[in-house]
Amino acid sequence: MNSFISIHHPTKKLNGTIALPGSKSESNRVFILDALSHKQSTLFNLSTAEDTRILKEALLSNEEEINIKNAGTAMRFLTAYYTARKQNKIVSGDARMLERPIKPLVEALIQMGANIEYLDKEGFPPIKINGSLSTLNKKEINIPANISSQFISAILMIAPTLPEGIILKMEGKIASIPYIQMTLQIMEAFGIKSTFKKNTITIRPQNYLPTIYHVESDWSSASYWYSILALSYDNSAIFLEGLKRKSMQGDAIIKEIFEPFGIITEHSDNGIFITKTQADLSGIPDYYDFTDYPDLAQTIIVLCAALGIKCGFTGLESLKIKETDRVQALQNELKKFNVQLIEESEGIYVLKGKFKPTSTIIETYEDHRMAMAFAPYALICDEIKIENPDCVKKSYPGFFNDLEQVGFLVKEERREND
Repeated sequence: MNSFISIHHPTKKLNGTIALPGSKSESNRVFILDALSHKQSTLFNLSTAEDTRILKEALLSNEEEINIKNAGTAMRFLTAYYTARKQNKIVSGDARMLERPIKPLVEALIQMGANIEYLDKEGFPPIKINGSLSTLNKKEINIPANISSQFISAILMIAPTLPEGIILKMEGKIASIPYIQMTLQIMEAFGIKSTFKKNTITIRPQNYLPTIYHVESDWSSASYWYSILALSYDNSAIFLEGLKRKSMQGDAIIKEIFEPFGIITEHSDNGIFITKTQADLSGIPDYYDFTDYPDLAQTIIVLCAALGIKCGFTGLESLKIKETDRVQALQNELKKFNVQLIEESEGIYVLKGKFKPTSTIIETYEDHRMAMAFAPYALICDEIKIENPDCVKKSYPGFFNDLEQVGFLVKEERREND
């Protein structure tokens, strides 16, 4: 049997306080940098996400074979880390991870002098890292810029430890640039200086320094609360703890994105108040470009479908190689509500059809963001059922408990296999 959670809200009006988890993106970088500075730092508000736990355990493991399941960040960051630390490791994952490409990172590391082998299909995990046979002594390398920013961040974090540092030249349009900037800012907190001019990042050899680091709460997780409020009654309000006015997380742009939806953001010393007011949908852009903010795509597309907003969406290429093919998953699930997500022209998607509320089971495809993006529909349908709810542990383990804090009725059930 498969488990699912049914969600319902009896009043559609919300009020409460939510303690958001620490940022997974920040925490995963902090753990790598802490390891490179000999684990002498003091770290606060670290993410409780499964991805972060997997990364932490891998860094502590003395085993030669490491299974990082479907933790994409761990796969990319550890590949570079083990190579730089001259460790011999076999790194594998679950079935989906073995379908997620790693060739651009491996090729860049080999270009630098790494010795890495594919153990099955070329360009994909599992891989064998022969760290003892690697000599990372090439200073200048080129890497495609339109790939996952995690490949670039993985190289940047080991750069100060290399004999001559690195000059990293990114070719083409840079994808997810806020995540690259985040990496460099966190490295600076650990004592590393860098220069980022046009498409070139230069980092000279330096020593990482122990530090005291407080991870900000997660803006990606906050985005689901913005969406929830957008579908609630006016004057609903939620306080989200741990978010900063000046954030290094690119997904903090959610504050601006949601203004036309009637969501007002007010900062305090220890978080933000978000309040639902009357929407002015005339402020919705003709197109949302998610190139720099791919983790917001599902949240926004699902919300626009519910509100009948006919705008376009671009920058979805990287979604196809995430925990699932997120574009296909969105297409499958939106059809249940009489909405189609169609690629109108190359790389540009639009919504077709009139949203029809229905109580149905949302398949998550083991993707945490599918579960959380569709949960707000519980405010406009009699109820929504989320299949495999444990998938939210990947980034926001307490999500369904937090829904209960603001009046959602959440019930776990089981169904027979088809």
